[in-house]
Formats: sequence, C-alpha cells, structure tokens
Amino acid sequence: MFARTPRLLLRPGWMEDAPALAEAIGDAAVLRNLTHAPAEYSQTDAEIFLAQPQDPRLPSLLAFTRTKGAPRLVGGCGIHLAKDGMAELGYWIARPYWGLGFATEAAQAVMHMARASGVRHVHAVHFADNPASGNVLRKIGFRYTGRTEKRFSLGRGSVADCLVFEEGEAARMVTDSSMDLYGDSRPALAA
Repeated sequence: MFARTPRLLLRPGWMEDAPALAEAIGDAAVLRNLTHAPAEYSQTDAEIFLAQPQDPRLPSLLAFTRTKGAPRLVGGCGIHLAKDGMAELGYWIARPYWGLGFATEAAQAVMHMARASGVRHVHAVHFADNPASGNVLRKIGFRYTGRTEKRFSLGRGSVADCLVFEEGEAARMVTDSSMDLYGDSRPALAA
C-alpha cells in the first residue's frame, strides 16, 4: 500500500530506512508516547520492525515529505490489531516535525486506506499527558469515549493512563471519492 497526500508519501518501510527510522524514533520525547518501542531504540530494533510480516488489509506505513530533493522521514502511521483483536490506529512523528499537521495528514490517509480495505470500528488511544495526539484524533473525526485504560510504555518504563477514542459517525461517513471506482472489490475484514 502506498498513499500520497499534499505533503507526504506514505509507503511500507524498507530495510534501507532502518538508520533514519532508528534516529527518528530514538528520540526520548518520541519514545515516551509509544507503547511498543524499546526505551533504547536502535538500528537493530528498526530492522526487526521492518522485517515483520504485515497484514495486507492493515496499512502500516512510514511517512516521508514530498520534496524536490531526497525525501525526509517524518513519522509513521498504521492500523494494527490491539490485544483485544480490535483495529487500532497508531502514529508517531519525529520531533522536528511536531506541530506541522503531518500526523493529521498521515492519519487521514491511513484511515481512507483502511476503509477501502473494509476495516471498520477503528479505535485509538493516546497517553493522557499527550493532548496533541488527542487533537489529531478529533481532527480526523474520532471521539473520546470517556474511558481511560492503563498502558505500559517501554519508553517511559512505566504504566500510564491512556484516553480511548473511537471513530465518530462523521469519520465513518467521510469517503474518498476515488475509492468509489473500486467499491465492488473491497475485501471484508473478519470481525
């Protein structure tokens, strides 16, 4: 899966991306908001992540700026199955690119791809002390459920409260008109 937005190219990660991935995620400020990345993120960790097989229905992409020169890795975004088997949106942005709207742009593109693949009922969480992530989710049509859950963060080395979001009705109604051409070929995702 690939996606292009006005400022980003989203594509699967390749082994050649491991050094840039390790550098971008290796920032302690990024790591503390991730649940699965180890506290000391290395190129080896990036290579292991990039080598993992992906469910073809669930987009898991790196986001690169679309520039005239060499593209720059700005973050990653994808859908994965949470421990409860529900589809969950996750994303991260490298610190130099915080506050520029890249997370919103990438998350919207990934949600369009997920819907086109038949993925429904997507949830998302963010650590309570990271309100910027909640703003991203609200911008793409998610709503706070009123629930919190505890999640362990390897980057924090501790458990912290996370706010639980789900797709709002407005998010489910957003469609990508280009996908109307392929509506008959959407595979169903087992519930």
